[in-house]
Amino acid sequence: MPPQIDAELERHPYRVIWRLAWPQVLMMLFHFLIGAVDVKVSGLLHSEVQAALGMMTQMLVFFLVVAIAMSNGAVAAISQSSGAGKNLRVQRYTGLCVLSALGLGLAVLAASMPLRGYLLDLLQVRPGMENTTRFFLEVYLLSVPSYYLLTITNAIFRAQKRVMFPLYTMMLITVLNALGDMGFGLGMFGLPDLGYRGLAWATLAAVSTGALLNLFQLHRLGLLGRRSFAPWRWVRRAFPYIVRVAVPSGMLSAVWNTGYLILFALTSSLPVDADGARNALAGLTVGNRIEALLFLPAFAFNMTAGILVGHYLGAGRPDLAKRYGYRVLVIGMVCVSMVTLLLWQFIEPVTGYFAADAGVQINAVDYLMWNMLAIPFTLVAMILTGALNGAGATLYTFLVMGSSIWLVRLPLAWLLGHQFLGGPRGIWIAMLASQAVAAATVFWVYARKDWPRFSLIKPQTRRVPNGTPFRPPQH
Repeated sequence: MPPQIDAELERHPYRVIWRLAWPQVLMMLFHFLIGAVDVKVSGLLHSEVQAALGMMTQMLVFFLVVAIAMSNGAVAAISQSSGAGKNLRVQRYTGLCVLSALGLGLAVLAASMPLRGYLLDLLQVRPGMENTTRFFLEVYLLSVPSYYLLTITNAIFRAQKRVMFPLYTMMLITVLNALGDMGFGLGMFGLPDLGYRGLAWATLAAVSTGALLNLFQLHRLGLLGRRSFAPWRWVRRAFPYIVRVAVPSGMLSAVWNTGYLILFALTSSLPVDADGARNALAGLTVGNRIEALLFLPAFAFNMTAGILVGHYLGAGRPDLAKRYGYRVLVIGMVCVSMVTLLLWQFIEPVTGYFAADAGVQINAVDYLMWNMLAIPFTLVAMILTGALNGAGATLYTFLVMGSSIWLVRLPLAWLLGHQFLGGPRGIWIAMLASQAVAAATVFWVYARKDWPRFSLIKPQTRRVPNGTPFRPPQH
């Protein structure tokens, strides 16, 4: 089937962008609710549990760097193949990505479990938090294979504009996780009260169920079947493109999440007393969860930009691909900025809901003030990096975003937090500064660099006598 341009998308671009974006915004909202319930229930148990949960949630993201990297490779390859009308290639990339996700998830579990003691030492866990933190780490490691399958299968659906399926899956996970947290974490509904252990087991059960549902849906749609598992000669030629996209993306995820772990360590080791450090760490956890109300919708527009850029590059139209990146940026800036202004009016009662301790509330509000000021910069960086990921230009995103973390955020956080201001506010200011630098640099790269050259499907051009470029259809 030859590549085609969506006629409705050309006539009503913002309507179609929103049609793709709103299910992903809701999906991110349910993703937020999963973490919000965890934070709320952990706060009801003890501030120590809340602090341990925050550290281990960030550690879990670190373990998922390969899955996130592969998901970017899957979106680039599948969306471009779909835009070019290559349906068999879409099926084969689906099977390849699912098998790779399962294998890599099991490999990460096997490699990380023996090192869990060293990981806890790296995080400088405060005395008294060791047992809680260790249990969260062990159960979260067991959930890694399911998280890998969930992440990759959601990316496969998105790459083909089937954005409702990931939404349904996240709705199911949210309900199961909330029931598990309240039931096994707080002993409600007549279930055994397991405390913080119940929170960890609830996450494992909910995510595993969601991954199985996605696999079933892929099979039902005909995307995961006998034709999805290609001969080795095809895999040998096709897999390198996923690797070329995934490696810089994985490196970015690694340096980004390692940077966040170091940020947690910098917060935990601030030159204040033990209660002050614990409140700052719990405030970072609570503030980060509330910020997700803004951060995760921005990520929905990031994914939408990647989908549209990938489809237009597959159709041989890099000019339209670039234009739609800007259009997604406009609608994302309008929507998320409005939500930011609305949320700020209720910031104190919202933080009070998630944090029972007054010291934690003060730190969370201060964190949110500085990071909500950074939202315009965050949107530019996130949405345009999503567009670059859809083109397969993850090398650019790695260089820009990785530099903003390691060359700006972390050195500045140490200087301001530990040397000059002597408190958590210095760390929050460093986060704002690094987002501003990242936004300016990404915008320049998107506007000036030749990022369509990273596409899997290159537009073939030749000159006709009048000098007009001619693009033959790709079969």
